[in-house]
Amino acid sequence: MKRGPLIIYNKDNGISELFKKYTGITLINVQALNLLKIAPGGHVGRFCIWTESAFSRLDKLYGTWRKVSQEKSGYNLPMHKMTTTDLSRLLKSDEIQAAIRAPRRTENKRRVLKKNPLKNQRVMIRLNPYAKVMNKAAKDIERKRRDKRLGVVNEKRGIKDPSKVKKKPAAKGKPAAKGKAKK
Repeated sequence: MKRGPLIIYNKDNGISELFKKYTGITLINVQALNLLKIAPGGHVGRFCIWTESAFSRLDKLYGTWRKVSQEKSGYNLPMHKMTTTDLSRLLKSDEIQAAIRAPRRTENKRRVLKKNPLKNQRVMIRLNPYAKVMNKAAKDIERKRRDKRLGVVNEKRGIKDPSKVKKKPAAKGKPAAKGKAKK
């Protein structure tokens, strides 16, 4: 939610009465600073208007990096982690460039097409070398079952040796007539 400007004051010398009639303006005392008021929703960048007395009171209230706070016992601002915040200049400096490794090559690697091992026999054998033995055993079992079934069927038909049975040649006749069939 967008918020209007925030006015931070030290002493209320009629400032709250003055800005009460303007909607969207929030007033807060410097002693009661609230992070949710300064940065609502965690979004930094709200327009804050500081009175001169409120700004000068900050050092007494929170102290500095070198000087302890006068009003909060044993409190001083935490030291900053970086003295130079220009990160791009830091990374390009000779000292850091000498310490870091060379950049990786960004050659385009060819994308390999993934093949389904259940449909592609070679890929299955590469993944599972025993699959070749299993397939051969399954084919042998299937062939034995088929031969046994043919033997039972031939026995019921009265055929003793199926190798001696001659198949009828296909009937030779006139080719099918083109066009409409006659009744």
